[in-house]
Amino acid sequence: MTQEEIYAKLQDILKTVKPKMDPSRITMDASLTTDLGIDSLSMLLLSLAIEHDFGFQFETQEPFKTVREVVEYIGRAI
Repeated sequence: MTQEEIYAKLQDILKTVKPKMDPSRITMDASLTTDLGIDSLSMLLLSLAIEHDFGFQFETQEPFKTVREVVEYIGRAI
């Protein structure tokens, strides 16, 4: 799966987790907390959805800061 495919799928997941969020704000360099308003509960839901949709379990508890970091992590994990 390419980074573009991962990014597109992650955008869909983010739209599901935060349905009121403006989708145009979801860019590779967007801050999960500042730009997208992801709080601790949203991060948990996001993590669970990513694990389900991409078929792996997170092996780190290091917090992600940007969408790019999440995309790159998923790319390495799958």
